[in-house]
Amino acid sequence: MHRLTTTDISRSALFAALIAGGAFVAIPLGPVPFTLQVFAVLLAGMLLGPRLGALSVVAYLVVGLVAPVYAGGASGLGALLGPTGGYLIAFIPAVVITGIVSARGEPSSRRFILAGILGLLPIYAIGATWLALQLGLSARAALTAGVVPFVAFDGVKALLAAAVARSLVSLPLGLPATQRDR
Repeated sequence: MHRLTTTDISRSALFAALIAGGAFVAIPLGPVPFTLQVFAVLLAGMLLGPRLGALSVVAYLVVGLVAPVYAGGASGLGALLGPTGGYLIAFIPAVVITGIVSARGEPSSRRFILAGILGLLPIYAIGATWLALQLGLSARAALTAGVVPFVAFDGVKALLAAAVARSLVSLPLGLPATQRDR
């Protein structure tokens, strides 16, 4: 197992901060707000890989227990376990899936797009299920409130994350695909 380096921790912290920054762009669309967190989570998976990407999301979630970094400036266990908490928790499998898919083979736009789209699936599945349980919604109502309004926006976020990732892996930033998340 690979030990964490100072660079690994710094990169993970940077993406935790990007996820937190994405939470401050919060536009209410019913019980679930539109944010830029999904973009940052997908990008973390694409650039950091599953292990460091997961570290960045977990760091973000832990910070949110004590600091107002969740959507709309929310924080604490109540926010994490509230109606939209499933979306937050789902960022962990989302970043892992995105990281695994994007790290296989040579980096390409197609691979990053596929990784981003597959990374959205746990966010929708876990988030909508949690939303239904918390608010007593039917599956149809949870999908209508917590998935349908976001599909097009999240598709754009996945495409943008793929474009940014594809651009950055070709630059000498210390993120070559052969060394991501050893």
